Amino acid sequence: MKTAILILAAGSSSRMGTPKQLLPYKNTTLLGYSIEQAKQVNVKKVFCVLGANAEIIEKSIENYQIETIYNPDFKNGLSSSIVIGIKDLQHNFDTILIMLADQPNIDAIYLNKLIKTSEENPSKIIASNYQNKIGVPAIFPKKYFNQLLELKGDKGAKNILNNNKSDIIKMLPFNLTDIDTKEDYQNLIS
Repeated sequence: MKTAILILAAGSSSRMGTPKQLLPYKNTTLLGYSIEQAKQVNVKKVFCVLGANAEIIEKSIENYQIETIYNPDFKNGLSSSIVIGIKDLQHNFDTILIMLADQPNIDAIYLNKLIKTSEENPSKIIASNYQNKIGVPAIFPKKYFNQLLELKGDKGAKNILNNNKSDIIKMLPFNLTDIDTKEDYQNLIS
């Protein structure tokens, strides 16, 4: 089974007021840390979708030797990044693990658990379960790629996850925090 990791990092961080992908975190940046975790996972390829501030962000991650995919429609929300990533990867991979650049508590151990569960249940979506919601990081098998390609807006893959509950294995991450505001970031680093 060929799995790719797709890190979504195209957003303009409007609530943060500065590109959150570049915020310092653990001797790197928030995005750098996500890439470091992804690169420790037992998969062939890690891809990163960039949009807003793509040039500076790409420069900041060039040492990681991962492939970047540019999303010219990043202003249309998270879904546009998923669509462009799936378009790029759909023919070469059986499953795609979608993760965000702003979830610093997601580590390689958890990502590997998702992958292992996916290998044991290749037809199921493997999603993260938190506070009565399901979300990413999540692994989607090929049979969902067409649904992912039809996504619109800033909801990401929520609708697909909500409409296919019987086909989902929910995993409990240790501590899932999105970094959306200056307060979130301060809480993270303090």
